Amino acid sequence: MYRDNSLMPKEAVRLAVLGTLIQNGPQRYAELAGALRHFLDRIVGPSLDLMGTSLEMLRYEGLIEALDGTGMEDNALLGATEAGRTEFDTLMRANVRAPSADGLNKLVIALKLRFLHLLDVESQRDQIDHLASLCETELARLGDLKRASAGTDGHFADWLEHDIAQAEERLSWFNNLLSRL
Repeated sequence: MYRDNSLMPKEAVRLAVLGTLIQNGPQRYAELAGALRHFLDRIVGPSLDLMGTSLEMLRYEGLIEALDGTGMEDNALLGATEAGRTEFDTLMRANVRAPSADGLNKLVIALKLRFLHLLDVESQRDQIDHLASLCETELARLGDLKRASAGTDGHFADWLEHDIAQAEERLSWFNNLLSRL
């Protein structure tokens, strides 16, 4: 993890693997690899940072295990271990960084929402509250930028209004989700 306790790209992939196995149960190697590649590509697009984590490495580290067979070569049935469940819990509780253009935050938020229901209700509330807080911080940053660039020519002000509206909508969505828990 980064110093601020937020996920690095390889840890986001770990969260995707472990959450998928915990949520859906054991899966065949090829099925799991294909589903993960599809999900990650659709959220952030092709990324060399995300392609580096191998299911074999997670097996070696004891986070997943082959329930039959040995691995990729015989399309083994893979499942999460107890250590993998503990790692999943740790990764789910990690911080989310302030929004950035690299796509990693979008992936981390998508993974948290995809697997949020696997946490206890109080932990779900904590995670949603943290995500709402990120939206509030983003709105403050964008508002400051709007004030600083008032009266400038071009299309930046329109684009900024659009960005602010999206952040306000995300905040409303998270607050609504929080009220439903």
